[in-house]
Amino acid sequence: MKIGILSAGGDCPGINAAIRGVGKTAIVQYGMEVIGISNGFSGLIDMTTEPLTEDSLSGILTLGGTILGTSRMKPFKQQAGDTVDDKPQVIKENYEKLGLDALVCIGGNGTQKTANLLYKEGLNIVGLPKTIDNDVWGTDVTFGFDSAVNIATDAIDRLHTTANSHKRVMVIEVMGHNAGWLALYSGLAAGGDIILLPELDYDMDIVAKNLLSRAEKGKPYSIVVVGEGIKVPNKKNPARYIAKQIQEKTGLETRETILGYIQRGGSPSPADRILATRYGAYAAQLISEGKFGTMVSLKQGQITSVPLSDVGGKTQLIEEGNRLVKKARNMGVCFGDNK
Repeated sequence: MKIGILSAGGDCPGINAAIRGVGKTAIVQYGMEVIGISNGFSGLIDMTTEPLTEDSLSGILTLGGTILGTSRMKPFKQQAGDTVDDKPQVIKENYEKLGLDALVCIGGNGTQKTANLLYKEGLNIVGLPKTIDNDVWGTDVTFGFDSAVNIATDAIDRLHTTANSHKRVMVIEVMGHNAGWLALYSGLAAGGDIILLPELDYDMDIVAKNLLSRAEKGKPYSIVVVGEGIKVPNKKNPARYIAKQIQEKTGLETRETILGYIQRGGSPSPADRILATRYGAYAAQLISEGKFGTMVSLKQGQITSVPLSDVGGKTQLIEEGNRLVKKARNMGVCFGDNK
């Protein structure tokens, strides 16, 4: 068999580990031929490919980013600068020209949605879920998330010392789009006093009251962790808006920090290296068994798969009654509400 591998959407730690997991297993265990497709789905339109061998896959386990490159080009949507009218048809034709028996698509929600649409067009597809946001439906965790939690936690740890030194309130904004997983996990791991999540409505008066209460109890500083997708008026910057509101409502000196793209960069954590490798190896197994139209997933510690048709268009969000949120509330963490 001959298989292709591509990575699409935003970069994150662990993609190279996944490419290696797919490629080495496909070559060593199943005797498959493997090619890498450059720059996401664009590579299937431009026919920019390279052979992947055991040698070329060696030494990439610890590398951040993706050796194949990535892009946010969406084949089923018209975008500015498009030079190809029927992108899905061109992709299908080039898939056949390349002699591919299967295609592995590494990416987040948008990538898995596109993967399912290409499967419906007749391509043999297996998806791998990656994103620091941990918001892909159908899996307990995506690779890239653990690395981002480590990076965000380390940053918040460092901000504790400057907040304490200056007796300030520090507002730290982390990524995650409309999902609060990264804010919740890094906030708890780094001892955040207030954590604002996109899924939970918050009241600035409650936030202010909590911070003033801490100050009155002799606690000289506070850490507020904010998910980038929280609701703010007029699309204002979340961290800046929250910091300004706190300053105005409490009089406490407040500063904001936006962690930004640093959360997506660098070498993957050991946990992500292992998870991405497990995902990649299982993708090769699914291809050998002819189980296409699926996405590799982790369920209760076991590697399995789910239909791509179940994944596309859905988002895994923090639900009401989340056990980790409950435990945090029991320890006094404020989520900006009265619960």
